[in-house]
Amino acid sequence: MALLIVYLHTGMKAKKSFGQHFLTQDPIAERLASALHTEGCGAIVEVGPGKGILTKFLLKQPLPVVAVELDRDMIPILEKEFSGTSLRIVQADILHVRFDDILPADISFVIAGNFPYNISSQIVFLGLQLRHRVPFMAGMFQKEMAERICSDPGSKAFGVISVLVQAYYTTSLLFTVKPGSFAPPPKVQSAVISLTRYRHEIEGVPYNVLRQVVKMAFSQRRKKIRNTLKSLIPEETLKELALVDLRPEQLTVDQFITLARIVATSPAI
Repeated sequence: MALLIVYLHTGMKAKKSFGQHFLTQDPIAERLASALHTEGCGAIVEVGPGKGILTKFLLKQPLPVVAVELDRDMIPILEKEFSGTSLRIVQADILHVRFDDILPADISFVIAGNFPYNISSQIVFLGLQLRHRVPFMAGMFQKEMAERICSDPGSKAFGVISVLVQAYYTTSLLFTVKPGSFAPPPKVQSAVISLTRYRHEIEGVPYNVLRQVVKMAFSQRRKKIRNTLKSLIPEETLKELALVDLRPEQLTVDQFITLARIVATSPAI
C-alpha cells in the first residue's frame, strides 16, 4: 500500500530551540505541495509544516499520511486537527528516525516541508544518505541556504552542499517567500527549492569518497586545490587535468567527480 509520511515540527507558540517559523499563507503552502513529484514513490516525508498548513494539502493526495513530530506539545493538537483523516502521528526527531521501523524497506519517499532553518542542511544531507529511497525533495529554506544548494560553479555560494547535492539531484529554485508569510517572521528571506534525483550512484565513485574530496577541497576555500588536496592527489595529476591552479569553487561537479574517482581507485584508499 502506498504511504505518505509527514514530519511535523509544530507548536502553539514557536520555539526558538526548534527553529520554528510557522507558515501562515495557504497559497504558499498549496504552491509548495503542488510542486511535489511523487511518481514512483510510496511515501512523502514532510518536514516542518508547523501547525499543519501544508499537511492539509498533502492529505488531498491519494496517499496515507504519517506525521513524525519532535515537539510533544503539538501531538494532541495534531490529533485533534486531523481527527478522522488518514494521518498517523509518530513522536520522533527526523534526524534520528529509523525509517525501516516505520516504513517497509522497499518504499521510496519524497522529503518536503517548511524546514526548520537550524537543521535544513542536515535534512538535505539526510536525503543524500537516503538517496536510493528519496527521488525528490522540496522545501522551504533560508534564501541564503537555498541559493547555496542551487548555486553554479564560480559563485561565492558554491560549496560542499552544492557539489554533493548536484552530483545526484537536479536543483531548482522555485520561488521566494517574504518574512511576513510566517509567524513569527524570520529575520531573513526564504525560498522554496526542489531537488530531483537523476542518479543514485556514480560509477566508480562511492559517496563517502566524493564527500571526503569535496569537504577537504573546501576546508580552506581560498587556497588552491593543489594545497588542500595534496594528501589525496599528486600535484602532477592535477596539472594533467589542468586543475592545479584552481580554487574549489572554480571546479565543476563533474571535475570533483573525476577527482573522487582518482582517489577511489588509488592504492592508498
